[in-house]
Formats: sequence, structure tokens, C-alpha cells
Amino acid sequence: MNEITRIGMDTSKHIFQLHGVDGDEQPVLRRKLRRREMIAFFEKLAPTRVAIEACGASHHWARLLSGFGHEVQLIAPQLVKPYVKRGKNDAADAEALCEAMSRPTMRFVPAKTAEQQAALMLVGLRDRLVRNRTQLANAIRGYAAEFGLAGASGITHVPALLARIEADVALPSLARELFAMQAAEYAQVQAKLAVVEAKLLAWHRADERSRRLAGIPGIGPIGATLLTMKTPAPEAFRSGRQFAAWIGLTPKDHSTAGKARPGVITRAGDEALRSVLVVGATALIRRVREGRSRDGHRFAAWVQDLLRRKPPKLVAVALANKLARIAWKLMITGESFAGRPAPAAAGAV
Repeated sequence: MNEITRIGMDTSKHIFQLHGVDGDEQPVLRRKLRRREMIAFFEKLAPTRVAIEACGASHHWARLLSGFGHEVQLIAPQLVKPYVKRGKNDAADAEALCEAMSRPTMRFVPAKTAEQQAALMLVGLRDRLVRNRTQLANAIRGYAAEFGLAGASGITHVPALLARIEADVALPSLARELFAMQAAEYAQVQAKLAVVEAKLLAWHRADERSRRLAGIPGIGPIGATLLTMKTPAPEAFRSGRQFAAWIGLTPKDHSTAGKARPGVITRAGDEALRSVLVVGATALIRRVREGRSRDGHRFAAWVQDLLRRKPPKLVAVALANKLARIAWKLMITGESFAGRPAPAAAGAV
């Protein structure tokens, strides 16, 4: 077999498809291996370049194969799809990966460390608990309305509604029992959420970059933590606009024949990161409209001018785009929002 210069690997839970080429771009490897066989194969193989689609468990495989001396490159699925020649099967996907990694302008996803994966797991757990809490609060409010107990919307009003339900002696005994079960479940979710958010806040306070990002108006500790965790290599982006486009906060482009036709936002990238930026921008806009924009005075005139011409939701997305670009700049330069450079590390020259 000629020397393999690069390999595209299509992954799954148990079956792995490999496609390798030599220096003359000729296919010299087409193999389907099970999990143990794949690990043994790469342990014995001379160091080479390996491309993996950035999907579930891809960062684990990147760390493992890097430990064997290989250069592993992760590619986003949407960048691999154009190189699939025809049909959809594991062999075609592996060949497409092998072809995509050879392109000089191809963009790669930085592999995350095990510690970064653990931190992202914390974020994912919080997101699930928040969804569970919202679902449970809506269920309690809906069931209570069937018995004439109307509750105000919002998480902060749920305890008051539960107290009214408990005090209502006219409720049937079965309904009281079921409401008590839901109240106990709601208390458990709240307790778990408090523990997770405490861990997130501790992580935020221990990370210098996250603390600096929290100084941007509209980006609190949760937003700063998400930006830090989900952007391990901000230098991979050429500009703040490219970073905002990666998050999905720039409009789709349908331009042709010299006519610019921007559409809705692309919604690319991570939904949780985009959501927290838009929510922070919405809160900042509310403070500006109410005249309470002390921490966001730099954006007040710009936001007020935009609100006179555009709907509030569109302004929120535009402001979230601006916040993302500012965050990228601070991550690259090491400065704070006020423009002061971060303190030099001890012993630095």
C-alpha cells in the first residue's frame, strides 16, 4: 500500500468508514471497521491527517487520535455536504470528508478538551432544567385555570399560584393531590437549577475572559460564560462580523446582478448562544426605552434612532449582532469594555 497522506473518517457508535488517499490523490484505503478495530488501526498507522465531521463524540475521537500522533481536523457538516458526489452512505461521506479537508480555504472546528466538554455539559444541563421548569409552570397554570384559579404569567408568579391552590379548600381531593405532586416536582427542578447556576457562576468568576465579557452591557454572567465556553479559539475568525455570522446573527444573502437582497437571519451556529445574546439585547432595549440605560449609555442613542425606523424585535437582533462583535474584539485584544487592557500576567515582560 502506498503511503497514506490523509484520511476521511465517517463515525458512528460502532461502525467507522475510512477513505484514504496517497500523495498522488489516488484512493489507497477504503475500509469499514468496528470500534476496537478502528482504534487498533490508528495506533499502528504512521502519523497522518484525519478529517472527522464535527458531530456527536467527534471531539472525543479528535483527542484520542491526536494522542496517537495524528493531526485531526474537524469539519462542520454543512461544509462537507457539497463534496458528497451522489447518494448518502458512509463510504460517500468518508470520501467527501477526505476531499473537503484538502481545500485550501476550508474552515475547521477547534477540538475541545475534556474540561471544556465538561463545562459545556453544565450549560446543556442548565438549558434542559430551564425548559423543564417552563413546561411544568405552564402545566400548573393551565390546570389551575380549569378550576377558576388564574395565575399571572412568568416564573416569579408560580409560587404565589401554588400557595393559592394549596389554600383553596373547594378543590377536589384528587386535584389537590396532583397539584401537590407538581409542586414537589417544581421545587426539585428549582433546587437542581440553583445548584447548576451556582457552579456556572463559580466557573465564571474563575475565568478571566468571562469576567471581562460580563462588563459588556446586555451580557451578564450566563452570556459571558456561554461566549467563553463555546468560543475556544476566537482567533479563528477574521473579523467580528464573521463571528456574528457564525452565531447566526447576520441576514441571509440572496443577492444577484448587483442587487442586494438580505433576508432573515441565518440561525447558524449555536442556538443557546444566539438566544442568550438576543435576550440580553432585548433587556437592554427595554432599559433604554424606559430611560434606565445607565450601563448601556453607549448604545442608547443608536438604539433609540433604530427604534424610530425598525420594529423592536429587529432592533434586538441588530443589537445582539453588535454585542457579539464587541465580545469578539475583547476576546482577541484582551481588553475590557471600557477600553482598558487586561492586567499583565505575573512575571510577564
